[in-house]
Amino acid sequence: MQLKRVVLCGFLAAILYLQQLVLSGLPNIELCSLLIMLFTLVFPKETPWTIAVFVLLEGITWGFGTWWVGYCYIWPILAGITWLCRKNTDLLIWVVIAGAYGLVFGALYAIPYLFVGGWTAAFSYWIAGIPFDLAHCAGNVVSVLLLWKPFFAVLTRLKKQFNI
Repeated sequence: MQLKRVVLCGFLAAILYLQQLVLSGLPNIELCSLLIMLFTLVFPKETPWTIAVFVLLEGITWGFGTWWVGYCYIWPILAGITWLCRKNTDLLIWVVIAGAYGLVFGALYAIPYLFVGGWTAAFSYWIAGIPFDLAHCAGNVVSVLLLWKPFFAVLTRLKKQFNI
């Protein structure tokens, strides 16, 4: 990997990490979904590395508990969905994807609890988190509606500056 790509991955991961820290006081309101979707579209080769560094930083900061296992697959799944839909140019479709992902986030996140505590633990975890999934959905919808176009423009300019 070229040095400028390594630097870019670190920069993008730092953006993910810092916004997560800044917004950590708000329940399930974050820009990770929006940023990972945009990173996947603008920097598809760098996104897996960016996500890996971000997830590692989250684990170092908050601890490597059961919650962390979910991060190892939840964000790559979103990147994969985005990559599969990469030819879409309709903002409304991206809003729907982000909102739907916010709704299913808790169900996806409950998967490790199947192995830790069985179906009852996973189901209980998911059901208890539904209000947070609703907040996550609403936050994703609003962030994509308001920030998609300006962030996409900034990232596209960044890509040109990095000459990637």
